[in-house]
Amino acid sequence: MASPRVLLILPDQWPRALLRAALREVGYDAVGAPGLPAALRYRATAPDRGPVRLVMIDQDALRQPGAGAELTALIDRHGAPELILIAKSGRAPLPVSAREIAWRRIVRRPASIAELVDVVRGVLPLESQRPLD
Repeated sequence: MASPRVLLILPDQWPRALLRAALREVGYDAVGAPGLPAALRYRATAPDRGPVRLVMIDQDALRQPGAGAELTALIDRHGAPELILIAKSGRAPLPVSAREIAWRRIVRRPASIAELVDVVRGVLPLESQRPLD
């Protein structure tokens, strides 16, 4: 059985790479993109991989023009996966494109890589924990 696939949409390369590596270390098939246009390039199904079952997106990725339509297309493409938003700390307003989405969890920054992995585990539990690499 394929590991659960997680799509990370974080504009900053290093946090995205570190989170991807941490998720792969515990057994998720994590892939990443710097924004919604790049995330839309991932197919709903891929050979030898399961479907994208969870999307974690940073609020900053939702600030581009057209983000609302792109986010809707992404959710439709992947069959309504679980959605986690990484939002600014405090009471910073969400972008219009994020307000009407049924987020499973909203995590406020700052959040450590370990905390984000724990959030993913809580939303999408693994059957067994084994590194992919």
